[in-house]
Amino acid sequence: MILLQAHDVSRRFGDETLYEKVNFSIQERDRIALVGRNGTGKSTLLKQIMGQEPINNGHIAKAKGLKIGYLEQHVALHSPKSIWEEMESVFKDKLQLREQAIQAADEVSLLAKEGLIDGPQYHEALKKYDQLNLALEEKNAFQIESDIRTVLHGFGFTEEDYDRPIQSLSGGQKTRLALAAILLKDYDLLILDEPTNHLDMETLAWLESFLQTYQGALLIVSHDRYFLDNVVNQVYELRHQEFHHYKGNYSYYVEEKATRQAKEWKEYLKQQSQIAKLEDFIQKNIVRASTTKRAQSRRKQLDKMQRIDKPLQDKQAPRIQFSTMSESGERVIECQELAIGYPNVPPLSHGIDLDLRKQDAIAIVGPNGIGKSTLLKTLIGLLPPKAGQVNFGSNVDYGYYAQNVNALDGDLTVLETLWQAHDTTDEWKIRSILASFLFDSDSVDKKVSLLSGGEKARLALALLACDHDNTLILDEPTNHLDIDSKEVLEQALIEYDGTLLFVSHDRYFINRIASKVFELHPDGGTLYLGDFDYYMAKKKEQAAFQENSQSKEASPIAKPSKINSYEENKQLKREYRKLLTAVEEALEDNDQLEDEKQKLHEKMIEASHANDQDQLLKLDQALKLCQDNIDQALEKWETATLALEDFEAENPGLTI
Repeated sequence: MILLQAHDVSRRFGDETLYEKVNFSIQERDRIALVGRNGTGKSTLLKQIMGQEPINNGHIAKAKGLKIGYLEQHVALHSPKSIWEEMESVFKDKLQLREQAIQAADEVSLLAKEGLIDGPQYHEALKKYDQLNLALEEKNAFQIESDIRTVLHGFGFTEEDYDRPIQSLSGGQKTRLALAAILLKDYDLLILDEPTNHLDMETLAWLESFLQTYQGALLIVSHDRYFLDNVVNQVYELRHQEFHHYKGNYSYYVEEKATRQAKEWKEYLKQQSQIAKLEDFIQKNIVRASTTKRAQSRRKQLDKMQRIDKPLQDKQAPRIQFSTMSESGERVIECQELAIGYPNVPPLSHGIDLDLRKQDAIAIVGPNGIGKSTLLKTLIGLLPPKAGQVNFGSNVDYGYYAQNVNALDGDLTVLETLWQAHDTTDEWKIRSILASFLFDSDSVDKKVSLLSGGEKARLALALLACDHDNTLILDEPTNHLDIDSKEVLEQALIEYDGTLLFVSHDRYFINRIASKVFELHPDGGTLYLGDFDYYMAKKKEQAAFQENSQSKEASPIAKPSKINSYEENKQLKREYRKLLTAVEEALEDNDQLEDEKQKLHEKMIEASHANDQDQLLKLDQALKLCQDNIDQALEKWETATLALEDFEAENPGLTI
């Protein structure tokens, strides 16, 4: 059944056309992503569906009685009620029905007590009660409290929060509640504009699971590629003022779009080649009597040809490049027994041990409010440690990207912002750098206060790129960026030869950039030696182990587990870190030796071409020595790995 259908829908602002002749339909159980660069009109189209924006041409038809739930971008729930009261108000009709059923039950009970069970009044009351009970079952009204608890728990609210006034909550909590209220209602179609904003990874995973089993249809605008891959099965892209449809998730869309564009260019270039050959033949033969007819025939062929339009290029993406002016020492930042937080309140986290090495790329993850941004600020001295210490290695130059791009001076222009930071650089060069970040000759003179969130993010990245630091510390660098800009940033960071420490909720971004993941929790942190997929796999292993341990503890034959003291746990964690470091260093040694071996092979090829026998002999000896060292490094790695595995077996569930 078609729930909603758009036919030739257009939107214009004055002389500017945002999009035109947009056609699509939404059927029951569809899971649709609406994607496109910032400014293409995604949110505007959603507002047209909801009747909040005018439709210049075309129309949108909706099924009779269609119930639509709509979450606007940046919306927050404002109410004088408590969390629980507000969530209960979602079920106002069901609660009234339940109250009627209770009253009907009381009436049946009263009539029975009065001995009127054979009378018509009793049978009428019983019939009414049965009808109300059936209606309650059909509307799932018996599980209202259970549904509320499930959704609130999914969004990170505990039972202690239920009586909290909504007015006392943070902006992020109010946004989560707005989404929770929508999910609790029975809508035929959910329209969600950036629903993953302000959600931590645990909540994101819960939301994905919830939406995967949602009975209605979904239309979602999101820059979270991981989320889209897990939730949607269709993608509509707004590009060049038109709609393009792809039947698959986000990853399929990326591949299929590239395939389609390659095919379009191939067909266009093939036809252009045919046209050029025909025109050349006509030009050479039209004036010669012996070939005029053939030339005229070719001209008719050319005139009848249905010309293929030149494929439109995607708008230019930013050109981001990070480079270093100097190398840092092997140890970049080290903190021991660090406690972080703010004055006069308990620490957000304590006992943090982190060792950032040269060319590491470590992602810091954890639930909202645990102190991820606070940790970064403490490491670079913007906040003092509440306990412990932070030490920088030799020759470390760091650049810091703050989550709050509004910290930029709003009174300066774009050009002044970059020029003030690099006042010895020529103006033409500053303009050239800004142009690579998509600031044209007009926008460089705009006040920073007038920029969009995405423009401010690009300006902050331009400032960072100009500093050529050997260490980058980034707090939510993908916020405000569209997907294309995220991908450019990812590639720039992959090619960067310095050290990275960053906080991000973007799981796709983490998976591409991070070589390690550091999970922050109240009593320290756990380092995982792999990307986001590795981290998630390890988390599942830990959850399975914990579940298994709990079932064993519940068994009457279970042996009591050893309970270590705080000092014993500290010592075990030190040993664990040493073993992890030994494995990591052995791998690094092996990688360096493999690089050396490759270079020796290349030199041997050069010497062979030059027929330099003496050099070949020396290189052969060096290669044998290098191979011996590789064998030793591998043996060292195997020994370290076995020791680590034995330690983990003896101390299951231990985290750093």
